[in-house]
Amino acid sequence: MAIMDKFSMQGKVSVVTGGSNGIGLAIAEGLAEAGSAIVIAARDGARNTAVAEDLRRKTGVKVIAVTTDVASRDDIERLSETAIAEFGQIDVLINSAGIGFHADALKLPDADWDRLFSINLEGMWKACQIVGRHMVGRGKGSIVNIGSISGFIINRPQWHSPYGISKAAVHHLTRSLAAEWATAGVRVNAIAPGYVKTGIASTEYEDYRHYWRDEVPMRRYARADEIAPTALLLASDASSFTTGSVFVVDGGYTLW
Repeated sequence: MAIMDKFSMQGKVSVVTGGSNGIGLAIAEGLAEAGSAIVIAARDGARNTAVAEDLRRKTGVKVIAVTTDVASRDDIERLSETAIAEFGQIDVLINSAGIGFHADALKLPDADWDRLFSINLEGMWKACQIVGRHMVGRGKGSIVNIGSISGFIINRPQWHSPYGISKAAVHHLTRSLAAEWATAGVRVNAIAPGYVKTGIASTEYEDYRHYWRDEVPMRRYARADEIAPTALLLASDASSFTTGSVFVVDGGYTLW
């Protein structure tokens, strides 16, 4: 197979949680452009449908939308069953669904902690487990988890320790499952983006711009479409000997 052919997603099926916004949407677009059929999975049913229709129109690939709350095991089971019923297989799982907020560790209510972890970590675990069973049964598959540089560093000037803790756990979840499923033909990798111009990153806070943009060696935020190519690499056969890695895409932020 020619090197460039390894990046093709023709004949493959990719499930993207959090695929209706931000990084997840950019990844779904990139995979679709490479030829993959797409399953958009997020909580907003109307937006999911609109995104699926737009992506189908732009790329010509088959795209379906499945309303999914990743905090719900039943929803993820239904997502997996729907994708398999529609396409016969799941080749790629992109776990991009996530939330974040600033938090004072001394005052954070248990309910807020539980909500964040139910989505950022437990939802990812459930998706990996449920779709992983299908992939291990087939003897092949690629899972790409969206972590964060917050899983390696303590962000400033804002405090949001639950988010960073959840992303550090995502990185270890990635390595753990990669080791466990390596001989089953299932690869598990993660991407740790830096500050990206999306809603969750709240990059419009002027008071934080010095830390979030000016201290980045490249002196700018990332765009979501600059994260997507790394996801395509990890989803495709171009990374067939890569598993358990956490790819930092941060404009050099963590060099300091």
